[in-house]
Amino acid sequence: MSQAGAIIITGAAGNLGAAVADILARDGAKLACIDRSPEKLEQLLASLPAGTEVLPLAGVDLTSQEACSIAVSQVTKRFGSVSALVNTVGGFQAGPVSKALEQWDAMLTANARTALAVSAAVLPVMQATRHGRIVHVAAMAGLKAPAGLAAYAASKAALIRLTEAIAEEYRGDGITANCVLPSVIDTPQNRAAMPKADTSSWVAPEAIARLIAFLISPAGGVVTGAAIPATGTGGNA
Repeated sequence: MSQAGAIIITGAAGNLGAAVADILARDGAKLACIDRSPEKLEQLLASLPAGTEVLPLAGVDLTSQEACSIAVSQVTKRFGSVSALVNTVGGFQAGPVSKALEQWDAMLTANARTALAVSAAVLPVMQATRHGRIVHVAAMAGLKAPAGLAAYAASKAALIRLTEAIAEEYRGDGITANCVLPSVIDTPQNRAAMPKADTSSWVAPEAIARLIAFLISPAGGVVTGAAIPATGTGGNA
């Protein structure tokens, strides 16, 4: 991967974030790994290939543009520039529409405000180099809301619209913005929560990570403003 600057990964110690970090590290990328848990972040760093250039940033308030800007400044001080942002943070709550208002602020904050704050912080740095790749993790529910996920689906729809707006506004600056839309990611937590579910169509974090790696690669520069389903074929490939 011929990236001059660092790749920022938010939620880096989560299942998907860790898969992204592993794939990119094996390709020689310089990483800035953001996660709220110092302990899990330490475990992630220990799992990466020896020699990986990585800056761990624990406890960054991703709801605050100011906090995100400080984190980005730390990244540029260490690596000089930022070539990509992979934002995997988010939240999930389910419930009927009659309860959606109770979940509304939490879902919009976890899934849309965080994405806006970190994007707004990193975009000026990318503008300065006239290069950048941004990938947000939305969800298929952002395209069509299933029953019981009103607030969650609305927040993911907001994230898709935000991504589209970034793509259009910064197209002339050499910056792309896309989002991937998983259905159910095959994680230990999801298997524990849904022990009787048919997991054959669930998608492995590593498979989604490979898609993200393509989108932030030089070859992925042809794609911008896209909402790309990552729902698998039943083979979990």
